Amino acid sequence: MNSNALSELPPVHLGGCTMKERYHVCAFFDSTKQEDATMLPFLREGLEQGERGFCIVDPEGINEYEERLSGAGVPVAEHKASAQLEIRPWNDAYLREGHFDQDAMLSLIENVLKEGKAEGFPRTRLLAHMEWSCEDRPGVNDLVEYETRLNHILPQYPDPVVCAYDTSKYDGAVLMDILRTHPMVLVGGILRENPFFVPPDEFLRELRERSAERRPAS
Repeated sequence: MNSNALSELPPVHLGGCTMKERYHVCAFFDSTKQEDATMLPFLREGLEQGERGFCIVDPEGINEYEERLSGAGVPVAEHKASAQLEIRPWNDAYLREGHFDQDAMLSLIENVLKEGKAEGFPRTRLLAHMEWSCEDRPGVNDLVEYETRLNHILPQYPDPVVCAYDTSKYDGAVLMDILRTHPMVLVGGILRENPFFVPPDEFLRELRERSAERRPAS
C-alpha cells in the first residue's frame, strides 16, 4: 500500500484510536449493545466522509441490522440506493452454494475493495460478522487458515476490514487462533496493536504442521 496515497485519505477512527496502516482487525464482542457502541460510529464516519460501507451479516438479522444503523443516524435507504452502502447476507458471501470456499471468499473480499475504488469511493469500510463459521457446513474448519491468508491481501489496500466475533459462540482455543491472525484487536471497545499476531507465512506453516500431526500414521 502506498503510504503517500494513504496520507491523502481522511483518518479512520475505531475504538478510541486513529488507525494507522494495519487495517485487518478482529473485534471481540459479548453483546450487540457493545458491538453497536463501537462499530456503528465507525461505519457512520466512513459514510459521512464519502466512503463506502460493506457489511456481511446474518441473513436472519438484516432488517434488524438496518434498523440499528438507522437508529445511529445512518440514512440507510439513501446510501443503499446510491450503492454507497451494501448489506449482504453471509449466505451470499461466506456460505455461497451452502459451503465455505476460502479461495472464493478471498477473491470476493479483494473484488469488493477493488470495486469500491472503481466506483469512485476513496475507501471501503468492511465489517464482517463471523458467526457463520459456527454453522455445520463444509469448509468452515478452514476459518483460521482463511483469516491468515487475508494478511497476504489486505496490506495492499487502504481499506479497514473488521472481522466481528461473538465471544459467547467460540471456545477459547479457536479465539486464540483467530487472535493470532489479526495485526489489530478490538476488545472491550478499545483498539490495540496485537502482540499475539503471527505473520501469515509463519502461521500457515504452523497450521500445516498441526494437520500433519493429526493425520493418522499409515
